[in-house]
Amino acid sequence: MNATWALPFIFFAGMLQAVGAAMGGELNKSLHNPWLATSISFLLVLFLTVALFVCMPRPLPTSDDFAAMPWWAPLGGITGAVAVFAGFIFIQKLGAGPVNGLTITANIIASLAIDHFGLLRMEQHSISLGRIAGALLMIAGVTLITRF
Repeated sequence: MNATWALPFIFFAGMLQAVGAAMGGELNKSLHNPWLATSISFLLVLFLTVALFVCMPRPLPTSDDFAAMPWWAPLGGITGAVAVFAGFIFIQKLGAGPVNGLTITANIIASLAIDHFGLLRMEQHSISLGRIAGALLMIAGVTLITRF
């Protein structure tokens, strides 16, 4: 993908996350079971990704690629599922703004720690006053959204 399209694509993906959380909340409300709602949601994702893989199967990993992969790398989907499940449960009660705002703010704070310490094999990006100010503004913004 061309780097020019990266930011608009990420922005659009973020908008879809908000829409998806609201859709998931309605799915949970309709099915009365957050586990079933989450399962259905992830099954659809699985079918889509398998279909895309069938259409575009290359490149394939080598056995060396698998051997070099950290044990925790495949668990990223499970960690994301926790956020999806939390959204399914709470979005109808709290609203899309507070749920998504808090999720994104927590994501920013954790991301700053990951960047600063170079965790999970990420390239290190030291914390700065600007980054701290941005996180504090996110916290203030979510507080305002939640209270009003």
